[in-house]
Amino acid sequence: MLAVSNSSPLIALEKIGRLDLLRELFSLVVVPPAVAIETTPTVKLPTWIHVRQLGLGLNPKTIRPSLGPGESEAISLSLELRPGRLILDDEPARRLAVSLQLQLIGTLGVLLAAKRRGLLPNLKTEMDSLLATGFFVGSELYAELLKLAGEASLGN
Repeated sequence: MLAVSNSSPLIALEKIGRLDLLRELFSLVVVPPAVAIETTPTVKLPTWIHVRQLGLGLNPKTIRPSLGPGESEAISLSLELRPGRLILDDEPARRLAVSLQLQLIGTLGVLLAAKRRGLLPNLKTEMDSLLATGFFVGSELYAELLKLAGEASLGN
């Protein structure tokens, strides 16, 4: 399955040493140029993440004051390619992507999918690692994800 990613999930997964999960979950991961630039200070993109130019330019629907360049380009590229998933965390960008009928997954969804596929032994450990980097996860979402992962008894 093809996936287009924004910067923040790549950065978050790199910080906890789990960027490789994207390679396991998706047949091809692509990012637009703005995402490649935004991730440069933190993430050295592996060769299996491909930078892809926008064929049709920035979609006018993605030009919003609430979106950064990476988010706008990632959504625009997704409108062109119609990937199986757009990997995106930021709430304003997610709302826009849903309104444009794009299929989303966030950093936490990637971790949950990896746990379900047997790529991670424990979701709680990974979420706690994310929290330690400053990643925000509300307590209700944290508990819901543990429940979905079959780890509810591990608590938070």
